[in-house]
Formats: sequence, structure tokens, C-alpha cells
Amino acid sequence: MAAYISARWCILAESQNVEAQREEDHRPSEDERVSLARTFGGKSAIREVVETVVLAVIIFLVLNTATGRFQVNGVSMLPTLEDGQYLLISKLTYWFHPPERGDIIVFHPPMNPSEDYIKRVVGLPGERIDIRNGEIWVDEVLLEEPYIANPVSYSGSWTLHDDEYFVLGDNRANSSDSHSWGVLPKSNMVGKAWICYWPPDKWGAAAHHSFAVAEE
Repeated sequence: MAAYISARWCILAESQNVEAQREEDHRPSEDERVSLARTFGGKSAIREVVETVVLAVIIFLVLNTATGRFQVNGVSMLPTLEDGQYLLISKLTYWFHPPERGDIIVFHPPMNPSEDYIKRVVGLPGERIDIRNGEIWVDEVLLEEPYIANPVSYSGSWTLHDDEYFVLGDNRANSSDSHSWGVLPKSNMVGKAWICYWPPDKWGAAAHHSFAVAEE
């Protein structure tokens, strides 16, 4: 009887050992677990690259929606801006408030919308602009302009309607602007000059001007 019980115990123990060995054989190795994690659970190299590219595209789109880059070509804005300067333009500024007198803006000129010009806002919607004797008058009020290179040598009168602006270059003797091709619709504006970033010695905020209006 004792011999029979001992034999049965040995058979049971052996069966348990065989089952344990089978489970061990079917259990994935550490390398296999890491590989599966990389494939199904963790971030793969491809996924990280895709996420990086998507983020870069989003940043690019946001920056191009909010800002623009502009190179000054010519001397029409001397002495404020020189030929060859590079500026950042804020495209969002006029989403929140209208252009103000004295703003330096980039826009598409009405006679050639494929080009970009940069000038200073002088007249606002609803105003009458008169240029006479080298001076600019807005609704019969003289504008003091300490930034111009030279006084105007032309004369004329313009009445601005809704969403129309009068823009002039600071170098009045050498500028294609509203005095020669007319008023500027607001829809043609690209944005407000923000920062000059090249050349290094010109780095800084754009030189907008708050007009002091002197009464007659």
C-alpha cells in the first residue's frame, strides 16, 4: 500500500513539473515583451517622427498666419527705413483695431496687387486730406511730421470714404504713394510693421508715430 501511494505521488509530481515546463516554454522572453511593447504599446520611431513633423507644420502655419517677412526695397521711407532692411509684419494687429495715423504698414498697391509696398498712414476714413505749400492738412488741421526727409513738392485734395486710407512715404520727394495713385482700401493691407531684424545695427521696433495735431 505504501509503495502504491509513493508511486502515485511521484506520478502527480512529475505531471506538475511537466505542466510548469510547458507554461515556461510558452512564456515570452524579455526581448519578446520589449518588442511587443514597441510595436503595440510604446512610441515607435515612426510615430515620433510623424508627431514632430505635424507639430512643425502647425507652428509654421500659425507663424505665417500671424506674421510675415518684408524686405524694404528702395528709398521711399528714408530716413525711417533704409533700402535692404528686413522687417517682421504683424498680420493680426488690425483684426483687433483699425489702422491708426502714423502706423507704418505693408500693403498691396491698388494698381499692382501682386507687389508689396511699405508706407505710413496719414489719413483715416471720413477725413479730407489737403496738401498745399509743402504741408499736409487733415480736416483743416495741420499735421506735424518730424520724421519726413523733405517736405512735399506737390498739392492736391482727397476725401476718404469708409475703409479708405491715405498713405505716404517718409521720403516725400521719392515715393509712389496715395498722392500719385489714390487712396488705399483697407482690404489691401497686409499688416503693421513690427520689428526690424536685419541688419543687426537696425534691430528694434518699427518707428511708428503718434501724430500731434496742431490747431490752426
